[in-house]
Amino acid sequence: MSSRTAPKVCVLMGGPSAEREVSLSTGRECAAALRDGGFTVVELDAQADLAARLVEIAPDVVFNALHGRWGEDGCVQGILEWLRIPYTHSGVLASALAMDKTRSKDVFRAAGLPVVESVLAPRDEVASRHVMPPPYVVKPNNEGSSVGVYLVHDAANSPPQLDAAMPETVMVEAFAPGRELTTTVMGDRALTVTDILTDGWYDYDAKYKPGGSRHVVPADVPQVIFDACMEYAQRAHDALGCRGLSRTDFRWDAARGLDGLVLLETNTQPGMTPTSLSPEQAARAGISFPELCRWMIGDASCDR
Repeated sequence: MSSRTAPKVCVLMGGPSAEREVSLSTGRECAAALRDGGFTVVELDAQADLAARLVEIAPDVVFNALHGRWGEDGCVQGILEWLRIPYTHSGVLASALAMDKTRSKDVFRAAGLPVVESVLAPRDEVASRHVMPPPYVVKPNNEGSSVGVYLVHDAANSPPQLDAAMPETVMVEAFAPGRELTTTVMGDRALTVTDILTDGWYDYDAKYKPGGSRHVVPADVPQVIFDACMEYAQRAHDALGCRGLSRTDFRWDAARGLDGLVLLETNTQPGMTPTSLSPEQAARAGISFPELCRWMIGDASCDR
């Protein structure tokens, strides 16, 4: 980072993924907070000419507010490494691992973290027969924000009718019953646990539309479950090699106690919209939104 008084920050947002609109919202919120914090901010809708635009803008640091494929799967991170521009969030390897749900589960298992059974299967096969006993969930192996997720109930007589836009190979995952819990990790510190309450499936609308879900923070759960979420989230963050901010999602079946807690996935670039979980958790820990954004800029790197 240069020595100028107000470092120039380029906020990458938008992009070509299915999560473009969420990314635009995240980017606008973060850009406003950084401007209020005294940074010189340039907002950039990341497209195919990204490398050339970054050379033209010549930022001191990039705030990566992209979501979904390309923006958080190691691709953009590789461009930024090549250009030697410090950037927020995780590096190439951790980003790629976390976005690939199957490979990240392998990492979690090796670290002794509890995950649910899953298989990769051809889309056409999943649409023609039950590849595992219901209930189960079908999802892309490398998307986020509950994009393209199908819940097959235990009483389902037929397999799901998958949209043609689903990838040729999908993940089929045993359904984990219980409550939705999540924990944000900020560097080497787990912040708190949130209990996410919805009237149905925690899908894209529930995550991002106002009123789509209600958050109880800190979660009203037994201390052993709270502590386990905090520990597992930090261990997942470290096992993947994450940097900066990450958020790990869980399901907890209260009837089974600690054995009912399973780790679903780790998001290396959590949403930072008005309804997002990580800023809410940071606020609960006494960290304002501008302070969180400023910390992320200070944590930026292009070393891994």
